[in-house]
Amino acid sequence: MRWIIRSIMALLLLVVLAIGAVFLIPSEKIADVAVQQFKTLTGRDLTIRGSVRPSFWPQLGVKTGPISVANADWSQQGPMLQADALMLAVDMRALIGGEVKVTAIEATRPQIILERAADGQENWVFGGGGAAGEVTQDTPGVGAPFTIAQGLITNGTVTFIDHGAKTRFELGAIDAEVAIPDYRGPAQIELTAIRNGQSFSASVSVAVFQDFLDGRLGPLDLSLQAGAAEVAFVGQAGTQPLSAEGNLTADLADLTAISALAGIAAPRLPEGLGARAVSVKGALTLTEAKSVHLRGGSMMLDDNAIALDADLLTDQDVANLTAKMTAGALNLSGLTGGGAGGDTAGGGTATGWSQDPIDVSGLRAIDANVAISVESLDLGMIKLGPSQILTTIDRGRAVFDIRKVSAYGGAIAGNFVVNGRKGLSVGGDLRFADMDLQSLSRDFAGYERLVGRGDLTLEFLGSGGSVGAIMNSLDGSGQLALGQGEILGLDIGGMLRTLDSSYVGQGQKTVFDSLTASFTMSDGLLRNDDLQLSSAYVSATGAGDLGLGARTIDYRIKATAKLTGDETDGITAPILIRGSWSDPSISLDLESLAQERLDEEAAKLEALAKEKEAQLRAEAEAKLDALEAEAKAKLEEELGAPLQEGETLQDGVKRLGQEVIEDEAAKALEKLLGGGG
Repeated sequence: MRWIIRSIMALLLLVVLAIGAVFLIPSEKIADVAVQQFKTLTGRDLTIRGSVRPSFWPQLGVKTGPISVANADWSQQGPMLQADALMLAVDMRALIGGEVKVTAIEATRPQIILERAADGQENWVFGGGGAAGEVTQDTPGVGAPFTIAQGLITNGTVTFIDHGAKTRFELGAIDAEVAIPDYRGPAQIELTAIRNGQSFSASVSVAVFQDFLDGRLGPLDLSLQAGAAEVAFVGQAGTQPLSAEGNLTADLADLTAISALAGIAAPRLPEGLGARAVSVKGALTLTEAKSVHLRGGSMMLDDNAIALDADLLTDQDVANLTAKMTAGALNLSGLTGGGAGGDTAGGGTATGWSQDPIDVSGLRAIDANVAISVESLDLGMIKLGPSQILTTIDRGRAVFDIRKVSAYGGAIAGNFVVNGRKGLSVGGDLRFADMDLQSLSRDFAGYERLVGRGDLTLEFLGSGGSVGAIMNSLDGSGQLALGQGEILGLDIGGMLRTLDSSYVGQGQKTVFDSLTASFTMSDGLLRNDDLQLSSAYVSATGAGDLGLGARTIDYRIKATAKLTGDETDGITAPILIRGSWSDPSISLDLESLAQERLDEEAAKLEALAKEKEAQLRAEAEAKLDALEAEAKAKLEEELGAPLQEGETLQDGVKRLGQEVIEDEAAKALEKLLGGGG
């Protein structure tokens, strides 16, 4: 910085001193003298075109036509300096006394090119020794105290090119005014310019100009305004090396303007993280290692007020932030497109979820590790009470690691993820203890008919560019266990006792002592098959679907209204719940109930028929046994011999007949044999 300023001052003063030394020479010779003197000292060609008009009294000065200064011999960018006209005046009496007191400098449309070669050479370091000469502390006008009452630049440009880093920085339409009334005292610079199409104004005040010129750390007051953005710094700063320490006040409401000045794309920040407004205050330290440190800071991100201490490292491809933040009510619902619950919440309407695009590309602008302590935190789909959360942002993926959180009247642990690397996805692994289910289900799914306190485990993952897309893609699972509670809009007991489906609507409810269920989610559809509800008057089981994306319900409850304390004494009927969440149709499944009654009657008749059949069969068997006994007795009487045990009538007849035949045959044989004797 000091050599740039000294080189420019040398250029201007050399012209004046050359003129002052030869004020008796005709004016047409003045330019030649100045050109030769400049060439001798710097090794660069100074070209003055047009007339040169000197003045000698009351001020020594000169006004030229177009001028140019040659660049370094290694540059290919054309002249280092060009201007349409140059006017410079000094106080002659002060000059005679040995002091350079510039009363006026004005450059019209100056164009300055500053270059750093790949090997580190800088084009603003003139000469190089030997015959070429160089600007040093011994060069007339350099190193000696000087003042400038008024310095003006009109419609100028400055271009800085670093060939090694392959970077280019350009300011255009520069209008500037410089006042250095005391070389060892304060100085003031007022500037307006354009960079990357963005206009801005800046004001710089230094307490000791000589220290500022030499790059030493010294008091500095800086303000910058671009669009609606304003930045102010009061403290100390130096350029050798670049460093600063002081109080910063920055209102970055116009991020587009600030980003243009920084030469980067404007980040599209979500609501709650700076979509509308960003402001920062605090004690700022800038180190020569390009790190920025803020202590005792306060920040406003849209409507979120945050106290913080932060360290920002900028010497990497993506800036890295480490911070400790404390806030009251912190609203980050913009990360998931606004509040997810309720018919009129930010995430949906009475007819469905919002389809407004959610933009989280701002998460890719910075990597971060931030410890957050808040009184409450609204993440859109989830709302938390007093919380301690560690937030990690890595390449567009934000993880909220929940360390100590009160939520929905209970406690919550787990993590919540917003991933903006490829599109947008949100997910979580959350455990709720003793929470208020109605508030949770209202925020997460826009459903608030189930009232109770208990425990819930929930794993979920959804993706898409809007709340509607996310809700239609949700996958996951969970378990629910509630103590005493209510189902709003439905009186199961009254409906069963009267078999009247009108026991629905506002003011109706079913009170229960316990409710348990597990569920799965796939493509935005929640499925439950094992609902168990119990109370002193009603017991029920249930199964069915909740359309998380479509906001519909298709559920069947088989309930029993107890008439006495006996579980078997009651009225049982199925109840169907179908339609939209906001206006479901709740009715008795009379067709199913009639079918169940028919099935019961059919079962009773079948049982009675089987009983009658068994009775008739028994009677027939008894009669058959009696007839068989009677026939046996008659047979024994006629045959004159009893039947053997277990022997049937047929077998007995055969046996006795055989015995008679054998006996008669024996007698006949005996008679035959006897007769033959």
